Amino acid sequence: MSISQLAEKAGIAKSYLSSIERNLKVNPSVQIIERIAQALGVPGQTLIYHEKHGRLDEEWVSLVNQAIDSGITKEQFERYLHWERIRAGK
Repeated sequence: MSISQLAEKAGIAKSYLSSIERNLKVNPSVQIIERIAQALGVPGQTLIYHEKHGRLDEEWVSLVNQAIDSGITKEQFERYLHWERIRAGK
């Protein structure tokens, strides 16, 4: 599929898709990722990958799933990350 075809199918500007492809736009919104994924017929998660390995880091996915299964909320996790940054002096 060409970038023009994908842009049309996803309802996203061709220039925006091109900037993602060339790593000029490195943090597209979840909505954009979902629109691209839907146009490609793949899960949105497929488009998010671990840069070093070119895929999702399975260990991180497992840890996040364990946290969710244990009942940790996003807010609790965010507070934990904030505390760790303070503790580390960052």
